[in-house]
Amino acid sequence: MWTGKNVLIGISGGIAAYKIPELVRLFTKAGASVKVVATRNALQFVSPLTLETLTTAKVYSDVFASVNDYSTEHIALAKWADVFLIAPATANVLGKFANGIADDALSTLYLAYTGKVYVAPAMNTHMYEHPAVQRNMQRLKEDGVSFLEPTEGMLACGDVGKGRMQDPPLIFDALSAALQVEKPWSGKRILITAGPTHERIDPVRYIGNDSTGKMGYALAEACAERGAHVLLVSGPVQLRMDHPLVQRLDVTSAAEMHQEAVRLFPEVDAAILCAAVADFTPERTYDQKMKRQGADLVVRLKPTQDIAAHLGSIKQPGQTLVGFALETHEEADHAREKLIRKNLDFIVLNSLNDAGAGFGYDTNKVSILTAEGYTFEHSLKSKKEVAEDILDTLHAYLCE
Repeated sequence: MWTGKNVLIGISGGIAAYKIPELVRLFTKAGASVKVVATRNALQFVSPLTLETLTTAKVYSDVFASVNDYSTEHIALAKWADVFLIAPATANVLGKFANGIADDALSTLYLAYTGKVYVAPAMNTHMYEHPAVQRNMQRLKEDGVSFLEPTEGMLACGDVGKGRMQDPPLIFDALSAALQVEKPWSGKRILITAGPTHERIDPVRYIGNDSTGKMGYALAEACAERGAHVLLVSGPVQLRMDHPLVQRLDVTSAAEMHQEAVRLFPEVDAAILCAAVADFTPERTYDQKMKRQGADLVVRLKPTQDIAAHLGSIKQPGQTLVGFALETHEEADHAREKLIRKNLDFIVLNSLNDAGAGFGYDTNKVSILTAEGYTFEHSLKSKKEVAEDILDTLHAYLCE
């Protein structure tokens, strides 16, 4: 699949730069043409001669170098590349990208490039977890950049934690999976909501539910495996998502999830509303921890905004809207009423009366009810298998 593809690799100044020759070799062996843009600090860790020998092309590291093929090399390379991968990506270069700073060859080329960008961060754990770095990465994700999350292990400084750049074979496999144009949903954009919401009472207490997000994350990965670009709006969960075609946006409350879903819905082909969104939220949130005040405590609640109903009211021809219903009695009747009232195309029904289904399990048992009046019953399966069943139904709406 890489034959005839042009791969541009950007190297910034981290120790993991020494791994990039192996990555270059994987792409060239697969048939791709590879060129490298590097910061001056990156060339302290890997030599230009090594890179130029492997790519048979000059390394671009100086915007004004007289040896550049073009006076506007950053524009020429941006037009040449089919995919742009930055590996390793340091905290410094992520900050430049996020804030539109173009003061060297790599950052200038990033701003000139209009295609898909993939980033493989590498840095010390404390740097990676710093709020400024996390803020910059979130901004880049919102700009459409896909992240190949670093792994945990022994770092160059001797610390142990998250911050190691993924190994070259894993990076190569991730991009190969992301760019397989023959996949059936390539070019499709899918919005998925997942997990619970937490409705804050005070700084240490909230109203929530037992959703783990496993079903939504299984759906996101399955959509990406079919070639779709996934916008995953996730409530607070203890799950990771490393697929390069999945753009994760973290929220906490029902109001935040509503805001993101409404913002993103107009640009997608389909939305799968899998999150267990709170139906009620406290009328008042206290700034300080509430103390005991007698025998009783009354917390007044108000309804949250209905995400599914809102999206159903603004759904355009050609868009597909999928909802979920978790019921305890008269399941099918309640699910079909919800399907019609919220203008869904189909709804996935879970019953808490089914053993092994619902929150917290690795399995699920669902029924799919369509607006056309059909019902499809499915047996108890792993959530990955259930995700495929749901997407098989969605395929008829997206591709037929």
